[in-house]
Amino acid sequence: MDSDREMDPAHRTPEGVDEKTVRALGALSKALETTERARGHLYGFHQLTGTADFELGDAARLLREAGHEEQARRVEREIVGRNVIPGHWTFQIVEAYNSTYYRPFAAVEHDVVEEVAGGRDHLLEARLKTIRRTTGHPDHTATPPTT
Repeated sequence: MDSDREMDPAHRTPEGVDEKTVRALGALSKALETTERARGHLYGFHQLTGTADFELGDAARLLREAGHEEQARRVEREIVGRNVIPGHWTFQIVEAYNSTYYRPFAAVEHDVVEEVAGGRDHLLEARLKTIRRTTGHPDHTATPPTT
């Protein structure tokens, strides 16, 4: 690249894509990123709930070993393996979220970027990187070093 102010060629705004479109694509990308975070929390919920269920099994075993058979049976009967919402364990909630919301959202975002910007992602962020880089600084280059 000739100049520190040049943009990474893979992220240059395609001919005919205006500023409003770049901002709209940035908003779309940010919305998908927020959904990615929500999905991560959903997986955290799934894993934490599963861990709690196994811990309940340990608690029931310990209650039984301590001579509290009735209480151990109640924990096992009422809580261990229980649905978190009617008919659903957490893995089913994750599956429904992925198929009903996440995958369609990701597909629409991908299609819009393809149709409007020739598949070039993160145009807004690339523009910001170009603006915010320090000229001549080795840690502010447009692209990774070539080997």
